[in-house]
Amino acid sequence: MKLSTIVFIILISLSVVQTTKAQQSLGAMPQSLESLRQIASSKTEFTLDHAMLVFASKLDPENEDLRRVIAGVSGVSVHSFHFPSPWMYNPAALSSVKEEYHAAGWKQLVNNREKNGGDGVTNVWIRFENNAVSNVAILVARPTEVNLVAVSGSISPLDLSHLGGHFGIPKIEGGVVVPNTARR
Repeated sequence: MKLSTIVFIILISLSVVQTTKAQQSLGAMPQSLESLRQIASSKTEFTLDHAMLVFASKLDPENEDLRRVIAGVSGVSVHSFHFPSPWMYNPAALSSVKEEYHAAGWKQLVNNREKNGGDGVTNVWIRFENNAVSNVAILVARPTEVNLVAVSGSISPLDLSHLGGHFGIPKIEGGVVVPNTARR
């Protein structure tokens, strides 16, 4: 097990109170995803507040872009649900997520479906506060998994690319989400 993985586990287990506060500041997970959460065979969920992000960024001291971006981020929340067989969950729940974000005043930045009617969905929403991006949410759905990453704080879409590959946020190269092949 990597040292960084161990450190993250320790950080998460030692900061239950901070995690609860950060979750409240990021807002609740969309209700339509709660139904998916209930039927998932495995779930990985965590929230890192600003202090934990700063500490974790020190594990990669050479990455100045990451540290600059984290200075404006107040928290990152990750919800990852896995299902034992394809389409065990209702894909209509993903449409409900779009409606919930729209009703809450978020703007959809990306709505990507795989070509030829493929199984993948990638959505990106942003929320503005005083003409600045205050929140970003990324939903990536595949037949056997649904992942939601929410980032709160002052952040630009370019900054989001610097966070890619860190803290559960998918790595983005050339505008394309790079699959994590190192899992399991």
